[in-house]
Amino acid sequence: MTIETDYLIVGAGATGLAFADTLVEQDTSADIVIVDKHSSPGGHWNDAYSFVALHQPSATYGINRLPLGHDRIDEAGPNKGFFELASGAEVSAYFQSTMRDHLLPTGRVRYYPNSEFIGDRFRNIFSGEETRVSIRRKLVDSTYFETSVPATHSRKFAVADGVRVVVPGTLPELWKQAGGLPDRYVILGAGKTAMDVGVWLLEAGIPAQAITWVKPRESWLINRSTVQPGEQFFEKTIGGQIAIMENAATAETVSALFHALEDAGVMLRIDTAVEPTMFHYATISEGEAERLRSIEKVIRKGRVKAIEPGRMVLAEGEEQVSANALFIDCTASAVRPKPVAPQWQDGKIVLQLLHVPLVTLNAAVSAFIEANFATDEEKNALCKPIAFIDRIEGYAGTILGTGMNRFLWSQNPKVSDFLATSRLDPAARTIGWLAQNAPERLALLQRMSAASAAAVPNLQRLAALAQ
Repeated sequence: MTIETDYLIVGAGATGLAFADTLVEQDTSADIVIVDKHSSPGGHWNDAYSFVALHQPSATYGINRLPLGHDRIDEAGPNKGFFELASGAEVSAYFQSTMRDHLLPTGRVRYYPNSEFIGDRFRNIFSGEETRVSIRRKLVDSTYFETSVPATHSRKFAVADGVRVVVPGTLPELWKQAGGLPDRYVILGAGKTAMDVGVWLLEAGIPAQAITWVKPRESWLINRSTVQPGEQFFEKTIGGQIAIMENAATAETVSALFHALEDAGVMLRIDTAVEPTMFHYATISEGEAERLRSIEKVIRKGRVKAIEPGRMVLAEGEEQVSANALFIDCTASAVRPKPVAPQWQDGKIVLQLLHVPLVTLNAAVSAFIEANFATDEEKNALCKPIAFIDRIEGYAGTILGTGMNRFLWSQNPKVSDFLATSRLDPAARTIGWLAQNAPERLALLQRMSAASAAAVPNLQRLAALAQ
């Protein structure tokens, strides 16, 4: 069978759906086909562990035209005082509603779940039936960074018989399993998933003394208090951005910049005695960080190579552990780093990072630009992709790249008008509201502008050192 469409979007995750939503709104003639391997919309959210939650506020995540959550401020828990963070179940339901209630009813979107894209066609994973696609305009790749989660990744360490290794999603069901509860819980990995697991274990009532954390690296983390949207957080959020730029103008090294931002309350780390080498833009509250500091049994001998009953073999040594330990695999890489490429290529759009780390804003802006500008040259001139970073040395480049794209968008009336009403932009709507209701508070933006201009030369130097 052969079908025709204007746009074939590969991937029905957050990026693909945010792109489709804005494209449907901006181009009222566009016909869209969406193909995804999963049985439901939402991409990697379908595979995430049950207690996963957003790290950024729900208020600025998802598709542009459908609010997520209720713009509520949490009144309890480690996120107390900040905008709500949707649970994984809430996000999955949201993306199902996006497809069912917003995209499909337009009559211009067709959705093929359980389907694998293979060049000029896609194949149903279960039936094997293949459908060829004649694309009139563009192929849209929303899967470039190949998101990986614990439930779907391949382990890179050996596991001997008799060793219990689980993924985070099985933890809430642990009480149902045969064999009794473990006497030690060993978290493998140093990223945000491992941090989520640590918090969950502690809140479940497991003593910190019964938890071991294998951390190959330490990470810098964004303090969630400095990235809140809304007018009530304006001074704190813009103050955080000013701190980044003012310190970026004078920092001798990227490491020195992070330490200055820690002093300013913009960055956090779990162990203040260990120098972080990793930065993935993970966001955490001070309450969560404080809870994780209670886990004192931390092993820093590199990545796990093999696990045997009573023993772990690591890159830099061995470690004895209880034979009745439960190992929780949090070693999935989340996003696979890849080189950047032009977003608009011959007959193809490769969605990438433009405003780090706001992936759904990136996709919505890209769709707006696709619908409102004529040539690929014009479109690429407004969108300069930014590489996903793994180590702290890449931070200067992401600040520069995000700043450059924001500047380009601000100078284009079409794009700036779109952002002014976009729920996905943490700043533009707030600034617009203040301009109407409390213009005197916007004086802070002059300091931000001056700090940004002053920071550029040193950021360029720091970014060059990371090449």
